[in-house]
Parts: sequence; structure tokens; C-alpha cells
Amino acid sequence: MKNVKTKPRLSSSFKRFIMTIMFLALAVSLAACGASKEKENAAPGKVKITTTIGMIADILKQVGAEHVEVTGLMKSGVDPHLYKASQGDLKKLDQADIIFYNGLHLEGKMTDVFEKMEKTKPTVAVTKNIPESKLRGMEDGTGAHDPHVWFDVKHWISATETVRDELSKHDAANAADYKKNAEAYIKQLEELHQFAKEQIASIPEKQRVLVTAHDAFGYFGDAYGIKVMGLQGISTASEYGSKDVSDLRDFLVANKIKAVFVESSVPKKSIEAVIEGAKKQGHEIQIGGELFSDAMGEEGTPEGNYIGMVKHNINTIVQALK
Repeated sequence: MKNVKTKPRLSSSFKRFIMTIMFLALAVSLAACGASKEKENAAPGKVKITTTIGMIADILKQVGAEHVEVTGLMKSGVDPHLYKASQGDLKKLDQADIIFYNGLHLEGKMTDVFEKMEKTKPTVAVTKNIPESKLRGMEDGTGAHDPHVWFDVKHWISATETVRDELSKHDAANAADYKKNAEAYIKQLEELHQFAKEQIASIPEKQRVLVTAHDAFGYFGDAYGIKVMGLQGISTASEYGSKDVSDLRDFLVANKIKAVFVESSVPKKSIEAVIEGAKKQGHEIQIGGELFSDAMGEEGTPEGNYIGMVKHNINTIVQALK
């Protein structure tokens, strides 16, 4: 009888070992494919930038142009004072090469996020080079400053210079382009500043009173010579009460102010309460139009960029008050 040779049996532990090796190899292969696909979809050689408000994203697009890929977290109509970062936002921040935000506690609920991010990558407040002496103080006694600096176009020129310098530092190979683009954009901003001064000056002095839902236009008032009043404080996170409504109503009635303004990122009900209160006292107040305060207009519209947004505000104010 012939001897029959049998194949050696693999132990169960050895089988598990082989299966584990095969699984790891497959996982690495899939990860490599995914990374390759992600890299293929990403814009090659571009600096990845994540910003908060649209006005900052607009600076980056103007100065960075074809060298940058810009992701803005806060879209049209979004209130940055109350905004909370989602998991998707945190991923966008994590994937960025540089993060740009406003600072001065505008993005109040994201402050901790930026403090953590700046330990691992450039995280820049575009307001950092505006002298403290040029900033408006809050009235709450905290020593904090009004964050709505973009309403003084001169301050937004400073923000543009900060963006230019930070991009040049990070991507020195394209520094000449960043400088050239910034110069062209700053020239447009200087023209916008002059336009604002001339247009607001065309309103009769007694009628230069801008009343809005929250006090976002203080820098605008200081820069262009118009009295500004807001029902809420500088931050929409602050509460307003019946006394605030009645005080503002009485001022409008006493001074025969005929127009107030709503904001794209703030509910209308607050300012409508003032209008209704004045009406009961026999004084008619109209809504002079909608202004863009903490957010720009929809992308692709004239108000969907910073210059268009400011021009819209100026034209709306002048038409209503003049």
C-alpha cells in the first residue's frame, strides 16, 4: 500500500495572522487610492485658505487670485456673533494651510477654536495691525473693541495689507503677485472711501441719522460723518428690552426721523417694534431699505463682494435720508 502524502494543516492562529496581513494590505491600498483621488481633485500648488466672514474671503480672492483656494465658512445672511462651528467647519479649518478671521471677538463662539488652531498652523486676525487708538471701545466696561471695522474703508485697507503680508510670508514664490494684486485692490478701496465721504456729505446735516437693528455702523458713522444709533448693542448676542425700544422710539419721534433700516443678518422684529411704537404716537416711520452689516449679499450678486456691499449700503442710506 502506497503512502499518501497529506498537505500540512495551517493552524487557526496562523490563518488569522495571514488574514490580518491581507486586511491591512487592502486598507493601505484603499487609503492610498483615496488620498490619490483627493489630491487629484485638489487644485495643484494652490494655498488652501479657510476664512470666517465673507468680507475676509473677498480680500483673499482679490489678493491671492489664482494662487489660492478660498473656503468661507459664513455665507450670506449668517450672523457671526452667534455662529457655532460645525464638524464640517472644523474639518475645513484643519485642512487649511492658513486661517484668516476677523478677531476682536466678532466670531465670539469660535475663539477657543482659533486658539487651538494657531498652535499648529498660521491663524491670522486681519484686524491685528489696526492701532488700538483707532478702534472703538465697547460700552460694557470690558475693555473690548467694536469688531465691525470693515465699515471704515481705511481699516479694511489695513486688513488687506495684513493679508498681503501673511500670504507673501507663507508663499514667497508668489509674493510679487500678491503685492501687485493688493496695490490694485487698495486703489479701488481708496476710491470707495472717497465715494462714501462725498455721498454721505450730500445728505442734509440734520437728516444724517442712521438707525439700525444693532449697533454695527459705528465705524461708518465716525469715518463719514453720520450719527448712528442701534436698538441692540454692538453684538447681536446682547439682549434688548422694552426700555431700549421706547427710548429709541422717543428719539425718532422727537427728532422727526422718517426712515430706519433693517439688516440682512438680523431679524426685522426688533426694529418693527420701534416703528409700531412711533406710529401709536402719530409719527410715521418707513423702512428705508435693507443694509448688509455682518454678512455680504448672495454670491454672484453686486452685493456679493465687499465693494458692492458698501456701495449698496451707501446708496440705500442716501436715497432714504436725502
